[in-house]
Amino acid sequence: MSESCASEGAGSSVGRRVAYWRVRRGMTQQMLGDRVGRSKSWVEKVERGVRRLDRVSVLHEIARVLEIPVEQLLAPAAPDQATDQGEVEDIRAALARYTWSEDPDDADAVPADLGELRGAVDHAWLSFQHGGYDTLTRSLPQLLRRAQHADTHHRHDDDHAARAAHLLAQSYQIASSTLRKTGQPELAWFAADRARAVAVRAGDPLLAGTADSRAGNALLTLGRPRPALETQLVAVNRLAPATARTATEQQLSVYGSLLLQAAMAAAHLADDAGVRDLIGEAEQVVRDLHPAANHYWTSFNATNLNLHRIAADVELGEHRRAADAHDRLDGHAFRGLMPERRAQHLLDVARAYCQLGRAREAVPLLLEAERLAPAEIRHRPAAHAVLRDLARRIPGRIPGPVADLARRSGIHPG
Repeated sequence: MSESCASEGAGSSVGRRVAYWRVRRGMTQQMLGDRVGRSKSWVEKVERGVRRLDRVSVLHEIARVLEIPVEQLLAPAAPDQATDQGEVEDIRAALARYTWSEDPDDADAVPADLGELRGAVDHAWLSFQHGGYDTLTRSLPQLLRRAQHADTHHRHDDDHAARAAHLLAQSYQIASSTLRKTGQPELAWFAADRARAVAVRAGDPLLAGTADSRAGNALLTLGRPRPALETQLVAVNRLAPATARTATEQQLSVYGSLLLQAAMAAAHLADDAGVRDLIGEAEQVVRDLHPAANHYWTSFNATNLNLHRIAADVELGEHRRAADAHDRLDGHAFRGLMPERRAQHLLDVARAYCQLGRAREAVPLLLEAERLAPAEIRHRPAAHAVLRDLARRIPGRIPGPVADLARRSGIHPG
């Protein structure tokens, strides 16, 4: 690396990254300046791009204070797209933790109040369903530690043991889903596996079923559709209600959600008949549920079922069928779904449009998906693949909105 950083181009690019990581680390400009031996005014000018960081030694010192590799400051990706490996490692450490300190001076040693912990878990679920993956990667280590300690503390408490275990299993599931979305499928599978073990201990077969669903999704992301399908089908058979009349809405929601996830795994195996059978069974189940049901955070309802049917068609290569089904969606019902689900669906349809030679029609879908849940588009490898495909399929100069979205996602279509 040369002593000059002039090749970076606009100094504001590095400056924006400095500002991003400073805020992410909870520092003010004054605090960062003090720690690198500079003034607040100097930091402000760097972040605005007025002052160029032209010495490698200074870059390394800033990176050291911000606890990131210096490459995070020099990488061409937009600052809000850099993966914080430190946060991933914090989650990994929390997932691997089995024992707890009893030191009264250890803040983590104070067991969480179960009412407060329930509120934190519900908030985390809502953050996920709104696509707040950045927020979750920062908050998950503490949530996991609190839930683990509460579970340990109440393990032999007849009145609260099951409740504490339930909250811990949910925390593991939130971690699994977030890690899968942010490109950590192996760690996502581990979190789902831990979630299932705790759910069984909590005595809740439905919670164990949702953990199986997340394990299957992680396996699918790992490129293992066969074991993903087997995982989902075992859970489906275990939770199948004797009759719809005797089943609770919660049971129907989890059972139906597993059917949809199994259908997606079947689609990855090019099993068109299997997809039809599984979604057909889900259609029978969903008739007995409220149109906006979200039991066990599954979002299993008629509209979400239609979205999974479309996603399966895209995976099967039935792009025309998927696009036509999208056109027939009930717009009001669609807008009632959580932002993460809507954004993921728009990404699926954009993929179909690209394959149909309608790349320009995919642009507004991707922009709307980013508006709904920015991290769903900017962080997910699947979204990056669609963006690259889109850029290849649009002849001539890449439209400004596409180029801007690609830059925000940290990719450079050529």
